[in-house]
Amino acid sequence: MIFTTCKKLVVLLKLLLCVLPVLSRIEASQPYQCLRLSSAMDQTSSPDVGCVGDSSVGSDELHTSIHTEHGLFSGQYIRSPLARAVYYKIKEDEFNKNDKHVYWYRVVLSRMPDDVQPKFVQFDQDDEAEEFLENCQNKSNQLFTQLFYSLARPVLNLFMTQTSINGFLQRGSMFVFSRPQFEKLLNISPYYKGETLLDLGAGDGRVTKQMSGYFNTTYATEMSTVMVRRLTAEGFKVLGVDEWSSNGLKYDLISCLNLLDRCDKPLSLLSEIKSSLKPGVGRLLVAVVIPFKPYVEFGSKTHQPTEHIHIKGSNFEEQVSHFVTIFKTAGFEVEKFTRLPYLCEGDLRHSFYMLTDAVFLLKPL
Repeated sequence: MIFTTCKKLVVLLKLLLCVLPVLSRIEASQPYQCLRLSSAMDQTSSPDVGCVGDSSVGSDELHTSIHTEHGLFSGQYIRSPLARAVYYKIKEDEFNKNDKHVYWYRVVLSRMPDDVQPKFVQFDQDDEAEEFLENCQNKSNQLFTQLFYSLARPVLNLFMTQTSINGFLQRGSMFVFSRPQFEKLLNISPYYKGETLLDLGAGDGRVTKQMSGYFNTTYATEMSTVMVRRLTAEGFKVLGVDEWSSNGLKYDLISCLNLLDRCDKPLSLLSEIKSSLKPGVGRLLVAVVIPFKPYVEFGSKTHQPTEHIHIKGSNFEEQVSHFVTIFKTAGFEVEKFTRLPYLCEGDLRHSFYMLTDAVFLLKPL
């Protein structure tokens, strides 16, 4: 029995040795849809966001310090691209473990109109965010699982969207806000119970779970059939993408998280949401990635929307200010807004990926 087990291990090691060179080339050339640690805008247009009054190392400094350190164990003499990537990930994890990432949450309010500034809600990295980041690191350290993901992803990408791939592989979960942050945005207590929540584009339902405990009934929509199965398995009532606004239901809260830049007709969507909210009490919770760059994943060969939201501004604050105007034109008033990291589980190269989210609580006019 021991001999048989050893023989299987030898076969497995031989197979791994054959796969590693191929995997290294895949990992070296694999494009990612999320940016590491900070948005491109913050790196180029808002250098003071995350630097002023902050003694911690910013994302640019981290990236530079990891790749320019010298010495025998700096990583520059590691020949294998995969081994080098793992080494850099270890160094990156060491940095992130002791970093509160205050630059993820900071806004320069002086750049914004006077009537918008008081609506900002300041958050920071709380326990739930830290727990998510720790789980990301643990999953990223599962070598054989990550090797399988890296091999499966380019194959599945031939006939599946990225969202469906993540659903099929049960990976790529997202984190937008914690429960305490959600409570503060909506000005509710931990014991609040509303009637109905609708989460548009719910994905795998992880963020939906953060909100569902505050409502008696939770509905969700999703374009990916793979994700629909996962949402159904979680017990959510999944509505058709053409059903939720025409079935006569009125919702206490509709969440539209990181969807306006992924749908074909965002302005029409805002109009449908407004007519589906409960009069007087209904609210809309919107999250948009800044910088705003539309990319339609489903039903478009060009990946460009047929309805365009033209957002002006060269930094976070300017684009958020323009969104306030867009929402007002669509019939909504911004009650509160904040800046949060939009986090995603990572891979062999990075434990997690991050984009910058602007999150708005809107009231119909």
